[in-house]
Amino acid sequence: MQIALFQPDIPQNTGTILRLCACLDVAAHIIEPAGFDTSDRNFRRAGMDYLDHVRLKRHDSWSKFEEWRAEAGCRLVLFTTKAAKSYLDFAYMASDVLLFGRETAGVTEAVVAAADARLLIPIKPSLRSLNVAVTAAMAVGEALRQTDSGLAGSGTAGSVT
Repeated sequence: MQIALFQPDIPQNTGTILRLCACLDVAAHIIEPAGFDTSDRNFRRAGMDYLDHVRLKRHDSWSKFEEWRAEAGCRLVLFTTKAAKSYLDFAYMASDVLLFGRETAGVTEAVVAAADARLLIPIKPSLRSLNVAVTAAMAVGEALRQTDSGLAGSGTAGSVT
């Protein structure tokens, strides 16, 4: 299981998601350009000392990410408020890449078109969206549960059993 962030623009959210990746041993991808520098203190504060434990790959552009994905043979699962299918009604595979868009603008139409699946987390109709870090945690939790590829049962402190 892997998480990819498309041109993230809020450093605190990115740091939080990378901390999640470190704790769950999930690889992470940042698709540039990001809206901040990784030396940003808010990014560092949110990621804390976990950032050194993340398997992180940075891609210079969407096309470079797609080149990597084609070589790796991974399915792309996009989380978007514009999807019709719930993340709970989807069969995940351990090799999936879960993609999350920019907090302020989502993803481009080219990204939507490239996705093998488009999912949403249902929320109250009168509300706009969940925070991207919360969405990533819910999505990766369900994907790991379904694929039995998480750290559950490993006996490590902080693991979910």
